[in-house]
Amino acid sequence: MPLGTLDRTAPPLFNQGQSALSKLIFFGALSLFLMVADARFHLVQPLRAAVGAVLYPVQWLALKPVQMVMGGSRYFEDLQTAQRNEDEARKALMLQAERASQADTLAQDNARLRALLELRQTTQAPGRAAEVLYDAADPYTRKIVIDQGLTQGVAPGSPVIDAHGVLGQVTQVQPFTSEVTLVIDRDLSIPVQNTRTGVRSVAFGDASAHGGGLELRFMAANADLQEGDLLSTSGVDGVYPPGLPVAKIERIERRADSAFARIYCVPLARVTAARYVLVLAPTGAPSAPPAPAPAAAVRKKPEAKPAAKADKATDKADKKAAERAR
Repeated sequence: MPLGTLDRTAPPLFNQGQSALSKLIFFGALSLFLMVADARFHLVQPLRAAVGAVLYPVQWLALKPVQMVMGGSRYFEDLQTAQRNEDEARKALMLQAERASQADTLAQDNARLRALLELRQTTQAPGRAAEVLYDAADPYTRKIVIDQGLTQGVAPGSPVIDAHGVLGQVTQVQPFTSEVTLVIDRDLSIPVQNTRTGVRSVAFGDASAHGGGLELRFMAANADLQEGDLLSTSGVDGVYPPGLPVAKIERIERRADSAFARIYCVPLARVTAARYVLVLAPTGAPSAPPAPAPAAAVRKKPEAKPAAKADKATDKADKKAAERAR
């Protein structure tokens, strides 16, 4: 057979198309484009919501065995532990009853003082109870997922609290579930106020090595702060109602080479063991006080000219009467 008639093309088995390097570059650029587009323009948000709605029954079924095991362990709880819990609950109930009677009196006195001083009454934000389903899968963030979503009226940005204090804020809402960013997450910040001195500041999630807490930044080294001070929400951001307990100052580091102090705080909420939470509605932006009237309008006296004319007419009449008397 002549050599010119041989088929020199590669067999189909070895024909692989584009090289592996070109495929890696193409799909890498595509993934970067999709990540930037989702971060900037939220292009994948509807798809994520649809996938979350479709996978919700699967998540519900997957959580049922865990809930059954946990329910069985709670059902077979020791009788002595149950009795001890009952005694503690009775004591706490007696203390709460005493505090409630005092709180009613204080609330009435507060209402009278506010009416006397004509101060604006503090609005109470409505809330909705929710249950924590599981922790978020991302190991680099501190988030949890609750069983309330768009269908239950949960809005993005809603504050979340538990029985001890502020737990976090709703950052992503699905049709049946919501994602809550905890106060110890490095991307969350809360305006707080020192209940002892009234000084306002901002608490950030602690991103240091020990983590699991909060940090007050940009506070002067000579600021009036002490270990054990209670921090509560100031309400100036229009999201968190004022007066909610947030954290307690644990440690203060004042260094001579820095004008700012490092202040570490411990959250009061059970950020790692919360099971039932309360989702509050955002309070809204605080209303601005009415603008004062212009100074020119206040100083204007429309009656000045008529009064001057009347005075001149009176003087003329007095002069004529004096001439006639002479």
